[in-house]
Amino acid sequence: MTSTKKRIGLAITGSPSEAVAQIERAEELGVDAAWLTTGGARPDGLTIFAAAAVKTSRILLGTSIVPTWPRHPIAVAQQVQVLHQLSGGRFRLGMGPSHRDGMIHAFGVNFRAPLSHLREYLRILRALLQQGEVDFEGRFYTARGEIDAPIDVPVMASALRRRSYELCGEEADGAISWVCPSAYLRDSALPAMTAAAQRAGRPCPPLVAHAIIAVDDDANAVRNAVREQMALYVTLPFYAQMFVDAGFPEAQSGKWSDGMIDAVAIHGSREQVASGVQRLFSYGVTEIIASPVLTGPDANASWERTVSALGGIRLV
Repeated sequence: MTSTKKRIGLAITGSPSEAVAQIERAEELGVDAAWLTTGGARPDGLTIFAAAAVKTSRILLGTSIVPTWPRHPIAVAQQVQVLHQLSGGRFRLGMGPSHRDGMIHAFGVNFRAPLSHLREYLRILRALLQQGEVDFEGRFYTARGEIDAPIDVPVMASALRRRSYELCGEEADGAISWVCPSAYLRDSALPAMTAAAQRAGRPCPPLVAHAIIAVDDDANAVRNAVREQMALYVTLPFYAQMFVDAGFPEAQSGKWSDGMIDAVAIHGSREQVASGVQRLFSYGVTEIIASPVLTGPDANASWERTVSALGGIRLV
């Protein structure tokens, strides 16, 4: 269900039609995978991927992530079966609990014990999709059902702090990080996953790392763009605490420091970006999801410059 092949994927944004066009263009430029996030009342990433699946032939499609609370896992499994067939087996599923405030505000859920909740979700989905049937009754979910035949769809989960990486090591087909410093992934995330997988008697699953990337020689322009486009994340308690754990106590201020940005962003010339990508892989990451930071007056040109550079990197 999992693969250790090194890949560079792309985080897709925009309206449904813009997202499909980005996915088609990414495939043309040689990018290995496209990833979408679903959140709040915004357009549904799984539905967008259904449209993209019939317009592409090679690029892998994956969610990073779909929040668990608003959807029963059997409902997700119904959608995944469609995507698996339409894409010819190119779809990969990433799930996660998302953020407490957002889930309570938008859906009014009783957001409690998010990792225990996620554990049940993963067990249900992996059983139903990969074994073809599920008979589960837990603290949060009851799930009983069967599908025509098992399908080869990896079920991955979001991860931020140590306990979530341990959960992925125990239960998931991969961990998907977001805005985690590369050294934190090397020194904390991967050891936590490896130890947990060993305790569970299974191989350590892949680590898929989100990385902020910009092909731009102006470091200050990149840092300013990160502060503008990604201001939210350091205001959220779980993210701020992750940065503190990673050695950045200034994260408690709720603002990006230059050191924090440089720890998570890969930027510079095409050669510097390629070197930064290779370095992240050398830390043990299996796959990278590149989130382009758009700089300069022409956002489309900035996106094209970064994505074409990513498609041209030859992994070693």
